[in-house]
Amino acid sequence: MFNKYIKIVLALLIFAFSIQQFLDGAVGSTGNGVMLILLSLVFVLLFFRNEFLILAFFQLRKQNLEGANRWLNRIKNPKSALTTKQHGYYNYLKGLILSQENMNQAEKYFRTAITLGLNMDHDLAMAKLNLAGILFTKRRKLEAQKLLKEAQDLDKNGMMTDQIKMMKNQMKKTNIPNQHFGRSNMRRR
Repeated sequence: MFNKYIKIVLALLIFAFSIQQFLDGAVGSTGNGVMLILLSLVFVLLFFRNEFLILAFFQLRKQNLEGANRWLNRIKNPKSALTTKQHGYYNYLKGLILSQENMNQAEKYFRTAITLGLNMDHDLAMAKLNLAGILFTKRRKLEAQKLLKEAQDLDKNGMMTDQIKMMKNQMKKTNIPNQHFGRSNMRRR
């Protein structure tokens, strides 16, 4: 909705106006001051938690990917409107949504989310697990195994042990050769 710095300026202006209401001393102005302080706290909260990301998480919780994508598309310029961690979650959500349709774009979003960082370890583990799955389908087994190991290390509560075991079993079943670039005994055709 607003740039992140505009939210802080609005919070400061509303807070200053609430102080003026307290100092006014007229009947009812104290209640106005309290209400304005609460209003300024809303803008401070929205600085740290973007409203569109919150609404996109609610839609994702309902398994409504289209609704989540609609809320994410309302953020016109994520770099200026979001803090670094929020930008990481924006890319994480975009990657989750696009992983159903376009794996190349989802890979880009997951890599950016991992680079920017996520607050929770299990979110970072989920991003690495999804990225490992994408890389495995692209026949890049070594990178996928590395990311799977990192996801397993980040999963301290054991919430994703089943998914990790399932992916490891899938990797064992398939006979994808390891990545060999520039081996001297390989013939060119």
